Amino acid sequence: MRTEDLHSLTGAYALHALPDDERDAFERHLAGCVTCAQETREFAAATARLGLAETLAPGPVLKERVLHRITTVRQVPPDGGTAQKARRAAPRGRGLARWALAACLAAAAGLGGTAVWQYERAQDAAERAAQAEQRAETLAGVLAAPDAESRTARLSDGARGTLVVSEDRDRAVFLASGMAEPPQGKVYQLWFDDHGTMRSAGLMDSGSTSQAVLMEGAVDGAAGVGITVEPAGGSEQPTSDPVALLSMPA
Repeated sequence: MRTEDLHSLTGAYALHALPDDERDAFERHLAGCVTCAQETREFAAATARLGLAETLAPGPVLKERVLHRITTVRQVPPDGGTAQKARRAAPRGRGLARWALAACLAAAAGLGGTAVWQYERAQDAAERAAQAEQRAETLAGVLAAPDAESRTARLSDGARGTLVVSEDRDRAVFLASGMAEPPQGKVYQLWFDDHGTMRSAGLMDSGSTSQAVLMEGAVDGAAGVGITVEPAGGSEQPTSDPVALLSMPA
């Protein structure tokens, strides 16, 4: 394949869309072509942004609008309003007034609890969305970092994995393509290899065969990265042999 043809494969390579022979030829070319290396990182960053678009948080205006609506939307009483109808039909009297007052206090307490519960749920959702947005921005920043270095390896069952590391940011991203789903009740877990000691770097999405994962924690001089199959929720230390081991990019 001619060199000018190889220069045109950066986008397809970032999308893991090349056949094996072209991918091998392009990777040999990539090792000595600074322009293609930079363009590949930029394509990978753009791809990650597109893939993570669903996790981006809504704007602050929407959050304020939801929280405002919680305090202004009229709540339906737990009894559907039957207590109010009963009060209208019953004769007036001191005993009835006391009963009505107690019912109103109980309803107010219940509605107050509902409002608090809705407010807390809205806050939790906003916090999770903000965290997802921050992860997406950090992931894209690592892929597009000027000093980003990558290493690609073939995994089991024809899958491929690419490790991207930014020394300046001290963070790493793992890009997987074509990975088989883990067994039922299991999950893929990423690890930093601290020269013989494995340090958890987070879990992969069990329902996605191709994904970009921002590894948890700093690289902090790790020698490589490993992937194991662990029980759902992950493990403190690996409990199975690694399905893949990648050394850090040079």
